[in-house]
Formats: sequence, C-alpha cells, structure tokens
Amino acid sequence: MATSKYLVIVESPSKARTIGKFLGSRYNVVASAGHLRDLPKSTLGVDIENDFEPKYINVRGKADLIKTIKKDAKEASKVFLATDPDREGEAISWHLCSLLGIDPAKAYRVVFPEITKSAVLEGIKNSRPIDMNLVNAQQGRRVMDRIAGYEISPVLWNKIGKGLSAGRVQSAALKIICDREREIEDFVPQEYWNIAADLTKEGLTPAQQKKNTFTAALAEYKGKKVKLTSKEETDKVLADLNKGSYSVKTLEPYETVKRPFAPYTTSTMQQDASIKLHFTPSKTMMLAQQLYQGVSVKGHGTTGLITYMRTDSVRISDEADRACKSFIRNTYGAGYVGNNYYTNKSSNTQDAHEAIRPSYMDLDPETVKDSLQNDQYKLYKLIWSRFVASRMKPAVYSGNAAEIANGDYILKAKGSALTFDGYLKVYSDNSKEKDKMLPPLAVGEPLKLVKLDGEQKFTQPPARFTEASLIKEMEENGIGRPSTYATIVNTLTEKRYVAKEKNALSPTDLGNKITYVIMEPYFKELVDVGFTADMEKQLDKVEEGDVRWQSVVGDYYNNYLKDELTKARAEVEKVVTVPEFIGENCPECGKPLVKKSGKFGSFIACSGYPDCRYTRNIIVGTGVACPKCGKEIIQKRSRKGKTFYGCSGYPDCDQVFWYKPVDKKCPKCGSLLVERGRKLVCSKEDCHYSENKQ
Repeated sequence: MATSKYLVIVESPSKARTIGKFLGSRYNVVASAGHLRDLPKSTLGVDIENDFEPKYINVRGKADLIKTIKKDAKEASKVFLATDPDREGEAISWHLCSLLGIDPAKAYRVVFPEITKSAVLEGIKNSRPIDMNLVNAQQGRRVMDRIAGYEISPVLWNKIGKGLSAGRVQSAALKIICDREREIEDFVPQEYWNIAADLTKEGLTPAQQKKNTFTAALAEYKGKKVKLTSKEETDKVLADLNKGSYSVKTLEPYETVKRPFAPYTTSTMQQDASIKLHFTPSKTMMLAQQLYQGVSVKGHGTTGLITYMRTDSVRISDEADRACKSFIRNTYGAGYVGNNYYTNKSSNTQDAHEAIRPSYMDLDPETVKDSLQNDQYKLYKLIWSRFVASRMKPAVYSGNAAEIANGDYILKAKGSALTFDGYLKVYSDNSKEKDKMLPPLAVGEPLKLVKLDGEQKFTQPPARFTEASLIKEMEENGIGRPSTYATIVNTLTEKRYVAKEKNALSPTDLGNKITYVIMEPYFKELVDVGFTADMEKQLDKVEEGDVRWQSVVGDYYNNYLKDELTKARAEVEKVVTVPEFIGENCPECGKPLVKKSGKFGSFIACSGYPDCRYTRNIIVGTGVACPKCGKEIIQKRSRKGKTFYGCSGYPDCDQVFWYKPVDKKCPKCGSLLVERGRKLVCSKEDCHYSENKQ
C-alpha cells in the first residue's frame, strides 16, 4: 500500500470508516479507540504537593496501537487530530500531541459537528491549534474527580466495606435520591374531597341527554375557593347542592396554543428516550453515538445520521433551519412552517455545538428504516420528529369555559378540541388531552343534575426519581455535564447504591449508609448540590480562560477536602480484621464458620476461603408474626440490594412488606403497621392511617 500523504486520527473505528469514505485515498484515517494516555489506575497519579501535577501514563493494553499510530504519523506529511468535538476529545488530541511529538500550538486540530461530507471537508480546511482552555477544563475535572474518588473511597472501605467508591458528582446525585426517599418516608397523607356534578340540558330525550352531558367541578363558595377535608363537610355541601338548582352563570370562549419543544439537548434526549422508548440513558447514548459516527445506509454507504450528541445547547445553524423549513413546506404545506425561537436555559450552557438534529433532511426515518437496527430506528425517529416539530407552528385548541351557579356555589367546566394540529403532525408530546367540547350552552340557561358525587382523596408523597427525572434534576441544579449524566446514573445502579424497580430509583441500604454514615457527616460540601454546582461553574471558567485549573482544584482541596479527610480518617474506625467465629463448623469442609462484612451487610462464611466458598445469610428476625400464616417475618434482601421483609415460611407463604413491620395493628382496618421514617403507617395501601412513633 502506498504511503498516505495525510494521517487523520479519530476516536472510533466506525467514525474512521465514515470519514475515510469522504476523504479518499490520499488520507489514512485511523482510530485511537478513546484515550491513549491517562492517570494510572493503581495509584492516585496526582502530585498534590507540586501544584496537582497529573502523572499520565500510556493506557495499558494499547502499546501496539500506539506503536502503529506513531509509525503512521512518521510516514505522513501532515497529521490531523479529529477526535470528538468536546473537552474529552480535545484532551485526547492533546495527549496524542505528546505521544507523537507535535507542538499543540501548531497542531492540525479539526472538529466535525456532524459526519457529513461537507462538514468533514470544511473541518479539514479549517484546522486549528489545540484549544488549551478546553484541555485544562478537562484536566481540572479529571484531577478533581480523581482526588475525591481515591482519597474518600478508603474511608468508605474502613467503615462500610471494600470495593466501594465515592465521586464528586456521583455522591451528590446519590444524596438527591436518598433525600427524596426520606421525604417519601416522612410524608403524612392529608385527606381532601372533590365534588363533581354531571349536568345536562333541560328537556332532552335520553339519547340526547347522553350526548349533551358534561362534568363540572365544585370550585367556589361565596367567592372563595372550596377546600373540603372531611366526609362531614362534604356531606353538608352535597346536601346543599342536591337541594339547589343549576344554571349557566358565565360562558367564555378560549384558545390554547401549545408550542413545540426545542430540539434535543443531551439531557432532554435521554429524558424523552427514557419516557417514550424505555431506554436507559447509557443505551440512548450508545445508540446516538452509532447514529453520529455512521451507519451503513442502502444507496449511501456509511453515513452519519445525526449531529454530535453531547450538547446542552438548543442552537441550530441557519443552513439546517432553512433545510428543515423547506422540507416542512414541501411535505405538509406552507401553513405548517413555524417561526419559533429557543434560548438556552442555563447561563452555564456550552454553546460550541448545535442541538441534536438529523444531518440530512432527505434521509427521513422511513427512508433509512431498513438500514437501521430496530432501536437505532426508534431513536433516530425520535430525534428527527423532535427537530422537525421544533420548526413547525404550534398546535391550537379552541373551546369554552363555563361557570355553573347553584346558590352561593360555583362549579366550573371546560371543553375544547384540537382545531389546528401544527407540530403534532409529526411529534407526540405525551399529551392526554382529548377532544371533548361542552354542549351548546347559553348564559342563564337552567341545567338538569344527572349525578352528584363526592370523592375522597389523599395528598400523595413526592414521586421517586426515574432515570429521566434524575437527569432533569441534575441539569436544573447544575450537577454534572451532558457527557456525564448517563455514566453517573449507570454507576449508581451498577454499584447497587440505588435500586431500580418499575423504572423508579430508590436507595439501597448501602446507598443510605454511604450518604448518611460517611458522606453527609464528614464530606458535607461534596454532597451539597449548591457546592457541587458552584464547582462546575468554576471549572467552566477554566474553559473560558478566566482561571487556572490548578487554582480551582487547589481551592477545592485545601479549603474543603483536606480538612474533611483528616477528620474522617481520625474518627472513622477501622474494619475489624480479627475473625469473629460463631461457634459452628462449615457443613461442607468442617472448618470453623466466621461472621464477615460485605457491601450489603454481614453474612456467614467458611474460614477456609478461598478453598471453600460456603456462605449463608444471617437471618434477622422482627419478632412479628406473619398475618397470613403466623410464622415470623424476617429481614430479606432483593437481588438489587434493596431490603424488604417477608415471611420465613416462603415459598409456602408469600407475605411481603417493603417497610419494617411492628407488632401493632392498625386501629382503622386491622392490618399490621410498618415503620416509615418517624411514623408508623398502615401496611394496607389504601388505608392511609398513620401515627407518631413512641
């Protein structure tokens, strides 16, 4: 093979194939497969006493690849560094400069916001030096996270168990989940009642009455909002309403305009994919990476279908805006072309990249469907629909709002229908609105009561976070960045600090211990949302060139972490290493059994480990009899590390409680009470009885 004139280094092999197709035979496009240099895994790798100097080493297992790239670079007349267009990609290119002996100030750094032929050729044409502000922002984060993780984790090992880890953003996110669980446990339901009347027009046949019946909800009494908190109050109001007569007091037409959402950012894409497609954030990012880097499309070869997927900006290029509006005009008509304007939510938004959008308007989801895997198609369709919708006119609903009078009481009713679908033509926003118009009414018109109901309800505790709502919470609080959301959520579940059940995230016992036994008492700032967000702002200033990354890390370490580490190391007791024999021998090999501690609590194991791997759980009783069979309720642990309580007679008896039961029955319904925070509440879900713990 002839020597290539130019070498282009990207991160992934699939991206290399796509770009190689555009550049032709004069270019040799190779992949670094991520970082080639990084901090060592076995040691801290940061010289704290020498201005936090990082000690980078070549990544283990990549010696042959480094050797090949060095050879290719030596033979090429020019080397283009085309790693991903973000902080991490900039740092990888900087490390490549070090490995290849290239001056960063003279490097040929190129970036591609999308993998299209025009974008790639434009990027090659407009190469630039390495942006050291971007590199330093990455270094600051990397070093800060390394110090936090490597210095705090041993404290967790000493107090709780080996193999645990802490992280600057990870620990703050975990505390958000743990605090929400405490809110749920401490929540006391409040009773309230709603009253609704089914009304119809006078003098109708049964068939006509059915078509003209509508529902009005009680809203006011003598000009004040009605708030009913007991059955007695509700029964009195129902009696008044049954005695009185109904008539239309006011009737007002109204119009509701529903505007389309902005194109996707990383976090909104992850949230929507979680809600609509049930994809985890990490799966969404994997699929988006594939769509960005290039997939084989029939008739087009390897093609990058979307723009770069790590962004927190809603900005769109003028060219993309024009192309999309032209598509809408030609497909749906000029009446659907909108003129929407979107601004970035946060002042911390990094506006280097556009929002996530399709790279080619002529490659709509149905055109490429046969070329994509099913999940790739689903995500691409979501991205396509969201982008096209953002350039379309709003949807319009029209209807009437009526006030119905009955003496001093006012009931309210609304009816509406979709009169212009607008962006809903291409994108579903999960709206539950259905067309339901009020019947033709006139002010002063008497109405006939069909049915009157009072419905008992109870206020609900805050919902547990889902992966989507956690990412939204992190984004709104300035915790983490688009490139880290998926990794953080994945880490919390993989390490079993958080359990995922029916898409809801709840802390395991281990997660609660890490947060409330170690992190909050000893590293309060590290898990404080405001403090973590402020650190993100300081690191953003590094990217803007306003401050040295060493100054930000130094302030964090010297003013906060150093003293907290000293205190924690002094106070946290070491794990007892002397074997605690339980007075029994192993049933498999005969050696003494010992009590050991692990990530998820204590257990019994053979002292002959690793030759003998016998283990068993320690049964923790509650002293509470099972209401089904009378056997003892014992503490158990789910496969995901979540503690629950079940009958010791399982599998013959399947009685389960998610909270610890006590030997006391509910005075309302006779079910067992369970402990929830500082309250005892009824284990029967629809009872709602609660009392304070003694």
